[in-house]
Amino acid sequence: MTTGPTRSVTGPAQGPVAVTGATGKQGGATARRLLAGGRPVRALVRDTSAPAAVALADAGAELALADLDEPSSLAAALDGTTALFAVPPVAYGPAGSNPELEFTRGRDLADAAAAAGVRHVVFTGVASASGDGPAAPGKRRIEQYLREQIPLVTVLRPVRFMTNYLGVSGIGLDGFADGVHRHLFPPNEPAQIIALEDIAEFAALAFEQPDRFAGRTLELAGDDPTPAEAVAAIGAATGIPVRYEQLTHEEAAALNPEIAETRQQWISGRRWHADIEALRVIHPGLRTLADWLSESGAAALRTRLLGTP
Repeated sequence: MTTGPTRSVTGPAQGPVAVTGATGKQGGATARRLLAGGRPVRALVRDTSAPAAVALADAGAELALADLDEPSSLAAALDGTTALFAVPPVAYGPAGSNPELEFTRGRDLADAAAAAGVRHVVFTGVASASGDGPAAPGKRRIEQYLREQIPLVTVLRPVRFMTNYLGVSGIGLDGFADGVHRHLFPPNEPAQIIALEDIAEFAALAFEQPDRFAGRTLELAGDDPTPAEAVAAIGAATGIPVRYEQLTHEEAAALNPEIAETRQQWISGRRWHADIEALRVIHPGLRTLADWLSESGAAALRTRLLGTP
């Protein structure tokens, strides 16, 4: 594996970790985990007055104005940081994903980080799947570009988030509608999932132990219930009747041709393939769906399902 320029590593640099996507899911979870562990965090945000940004500042994060679509804003935001948690925003619209725009954002961020002297980047992308065929081409290009520009790179490739059961805007999938969860996956075949808090935990471990994690790519998952089992567990935990339905090909195509293609690839045998037991050796607290439900998921889902504020 190409890992970029060679440099000896003896321990984590102690300057602030810059976090992109800090007001979002993975970035927010990682910023909170790093702060809880005593690591200084500089949250790169587009609006310092946004509620999520204010909450991070209240938790101890330094806020820096930055926009990945305005590369000139990145130099000042990264100045003085020693590490970076990188989550280039997904470029997705009615026509599907835009890997070229996604790569452009990632490239500009990598260039700015290199110019600022950032020595370690933890980049979070998306899980790979078994079998042949393209997968997340924009993210894969960013991974490679980072390895060419930054001395130490750790790549995280998480599968579907457990929080997706709460709903995901913009793609027409996930969440519940009238007590029904509808998705691409066959109801009785395992589909890996992961808690956001565990992505943050692996990121924190990488920053704490660069000599162990630099140069590595980790496919991340924490559990692999079938969709029917997962929805049954949600029903039991919330006390609300719910069920699962698989989208037909025609329904998926009506959402987006790219979604229909993903559905077909999954049915043809392409699967996420994180080694959950090996990951649990690295992070013994790796959450199952039951763990996530008991910690926070069931309460949040009950609120959504009942439509209460």
